[in-house]
Amino acid sequence: MKRYICDICGYIYDPEMGDIDSNIKPGMKFEDLPCNWICPICNFEKENFSLLL
Repeated sequence: MKRYICDICGYIYDPEMGDIDSNIKPGMKFEDLPCNWICPICNFEKENFSLLL
């Protein structure tokens, strides 16, 4: 699965881990995150994330 990095703070969203604090279960692709999901570290929107190569 593809991982994405926050361009603001460097947080990496790993779909294999999910985001338990935001009730995002493991296995959810970044593209399938709710439109109102925000970075758990800096609180910026998911539009501020880039594909981690």
